[in-house]
Amino acid sequence: MKKTFYLTLIFFLLLFSAIAWAEKIVSMDEVVVTATKTEEQRKDIPNSVITVDDIDIEASPATSIGDFLGGELGVDWRTRGGYGGAGQELHIRGMGADGTQVLVNGLSINSPSLGSADLSKISASNIERIEIVKGSGSVLYGSGAMGGTVNILTKSPEQDQTDLIINTGYGSEGTYGVGFQNGMFVTQTLGYYLTANTYGTDGFRDNADGRNKDVSLKLLFDKGNAFKLSLYGDYIDRDSGRPGPKPPEGTQPFSVNGVVIYNGDSGSLLNTVQEEDKHFILKMEDVPLDWLSYNFQTDYTDMVSNNYSRYYSAFTLGNLPGSTTKVSNQVQGFEGNVTLKPFDGTTILLGMQYKDYDWENISTTLDGYGNATTSLSGTANLYSTGLFSELQYRPCKFIKGSIGIRHEKHSEFGEELLPRFGFVFNPFETTAIKFNTGKHFKAPTPNDLYWPYENWGWGMGAQGNSDLKPETGRHTDIGIEQSLADNKIFLNLSYFTWDIEDKIEWVPDASFFYRPENLSTYEASGFEAGAIVGPYQNMTLSINYTYTDAKEQKPGGAKRQSRYTAKDFFKAGLTYWFDFGLDLTATYRYTGKRPAIYAADTDTEPTQYLSGYDTLDLKARQEISENWSVSVQVNNVFDESYGTYVETFYDQTGTGTLSQYPGAGRSYYASVTYSF
Repeated sequence: MKKTFYLTLIFFLLLFSAIAWAEKIVSMDEVVVTATKTEEQRKDIPNSVITVDDIDIEASPATSIGDFLGGELGVDWRTRGGYGGAGQELHIRGMGADGTQVLVNGLSINSPSLGSADLSKISASNIERIEIVKGSGSVLYGSGAMGGTVNILTKSPEQDQTDLIINTGYGSEGTYGVGFQNGMFVTQTLGYYLTANTYGTDGFRDNADGRNKDVSLKLLFDKGNAFKLSLYGDYIDRDSGRPGPKPPEGTQPFSVNGVVIYNGDSGSLLNTVQEEDKHFILKMEDVPLDWLSYNFQTDYTDMVSNNYSRYYSAFTLGNLPGSTTKVSNQVQGFEGNVTLKPFDGTTILLGMQYKDYDWENISTTLDGYGNATTSLSGTANLYSTGLFSELQYRPCKFIKGSIGIRHEKHSEFGEELLPRFGFVFNPFETTAIKFNTGKHFKAPTPNDLYWPYENWGWGMGAQGNSDLKPETGRHTDIGIEQSLADNKIFLNLSYFTWDIEDKIEWVPDASFFYRPENLSTYEASGFEAGAIVGPYQNMTLSINYTYTDAKEQKPGGAKRQSRYTAKDFFKAGLTYWFDFGLDLTATYRYTGKRPAIYAADTDTEPTQYLSGYDTLDLKARQEISENWSVSVQVNNVFDESYGTYVETFYDQTGTGTLSQYPGAGRSYYASVTYSF
C-alpha cells in the first residue's frame, strides 16, 4: 500500500506542476470511429477512448506495438510464445488477452483457436492510427470484445503525395530490421500503399531467437464524394524459439543421445514454433445522401501454426519423446452496416455480421529419437451470425444517450442477446461525464472444444472439452474527461467493474492431465487516472495510474486475487525536442507484484509472487537533413530483472522446481531512415 500511495502522490505532483507549462493537447472534438462504427467526437462517446497516431509511435522508444500500447492508461502487455518467446498480448483492465478484440482495418486478427491476438506480428512502420475503446464491445463486434476493442488502421495513399520510406537498424543480441514503404496515387482515382519488413533477433537468452517477415498492400479507389473502394492484404511469416522457464541457479547443461536439452539459461533448447498468417479485406463505403451512409466488408483469414515440442519430463526414460502440432484456421466473413440520420441529434446504426470458421488440428507423437509414430487429427466447422442495432440520441447540447442490442447466433451454443446502454453529460464544451454498461460474451475456441487427446506419459496429457459453456458477463464504467486551458491539458478519471461467469481455463488434475473447465467467477473493479500535458517550450508529458482488483474463483475453491494481474500500474512519458531536429523521449513503467502460484484451489495466499518491477526506456532521434534521420534507443536502461510467468522446471532426475520466465534485460538498437 505504501508504494501505491507514493505512486499516486507522484502522479498528482507531476500533474499540478505540468499545468503551469502546457500549451496544446488532446481535443474533445477528435473524431473516433471504432467505438460506434460511425464517426463520433470523443466527447460524444460513452466509452473511455485512447487514440495514438504514427507520430506518437515513431517518437516512442518501444520496440513493438505491444510494448508501445503497454504504456497507455489501463493497458498491460505480456510476452507469450511459450511464456517467453516472441508473442505479445494485450490485457485491458485486468481482463485476459482473449477478452480484448484486436482489429486491423476492421478485421479481427485474434486467433480463432487461441482467442487472443499476437501483436508482435504487426509492424509498427505501417500504422497510421490506433483507436482503443475500453469496455464491452460485444454489441458491435461479437464474441471476444469483452474488455475492450483495439482497431489498428494502416497507412493509405494520399492525393498529390508520394511516400517512400526505407529504414534499417541493428542492435544488441544480434537484432536487425529492414523496412520499406511506398505509397502514392497512380491516377486521379487509384492509389496504393506497399510495405515490406524483415526482422530478426538472437534473443536475450538461448532459444529465444526469432525471425519475422511481412508484406502488405492496400489498393484504394477513391472516386470522391465520399465513395471509397479498398482492398487490403498482408502476409506474415515467423519462426521463433520457445525457451521455457529459466532453470534454477547452478543448473548444468544436460543432453540425451548427444542432444543438449537444457542449460542454465533456458529450460528448453529444442521447442520451436513456425507461423504463417494471411489476411484479405475488401471494403466499400459511401455517403450517397446527407442522412444515409453505408459500409460493406468481406474478408478472409488464414492462420497456420506449427509447434515442435520435446518433453523434458521424460528424461528418466533415457530418451526424449515429443510431438508436433499443426493448427490451421480459415475464417471467411462478411459485414454490412447502414447509418441513418433521420433527424437532428439522432443516429441509427443497423448491421449484420457473418463468420464461418474452419479449424484443423493434426498432432503427431514423436519417439525418443524425434521420429513420428502416431498421429491424431481433429476438424471442426463453426459459424456465427450477428444482427445488431444502436440508437444514439442527443435531445440537447448537454445530454446524449445510446442504446444498442445484438442478437448473436452460434452454431454450437445457440442464441444470445447482448444489450448495451450509454450516457454522456456535457455540462461544458470541454467536459464529458460518461456512463457505459453492457453485456459481453465469448464462445469457447475450437482448441477448447475439440483439442485431440494427447498422452505425454505417466498420466500427463491434454484434451478439449465439448461440454464447455460460453463466457458471459457485464462491463460497467463511469468516467470524466476534461480539457483545460484551451485544450492545453487533458485529464481522464474512470471507475470500472466487470465480471465473467463460466470463465474458461485449462486446469490440470493430480496427474497433470489438462482439460478446459468453466470457473465459478472471475471479476474485477478499479480506477484509472491519467493526464496528458503539452507541448510547451518543446516538451510533452503524459502520466497515468491504474488500480485493478481482479478476483478469481474455481468451483469449490476460494475467491482470491487473480494470477498474474497486478493491482498497481504507473506509467509516465516525457518528450523534449530541439530546434535543430533532435527529439529525446523517456518512458517509465512500474508494474506491481502479482500472484503466480496457488498450491490449492482453496488457498487465498499464493505460494509464489512475481515481484513488482520498474523499467526506463530512452530514445534519441536526430534529423540529419530533409530526407535522412538516425535514432538510438536503450530499453530497460537499468537492466531490471523481473519475471513474467512461473512454471515447473524438471531436471533429468525428475525433480521439479518452480521457475520464472524472465523478462528482457537491457538492450540497444540504432536505425537509419530515409524518407521522400
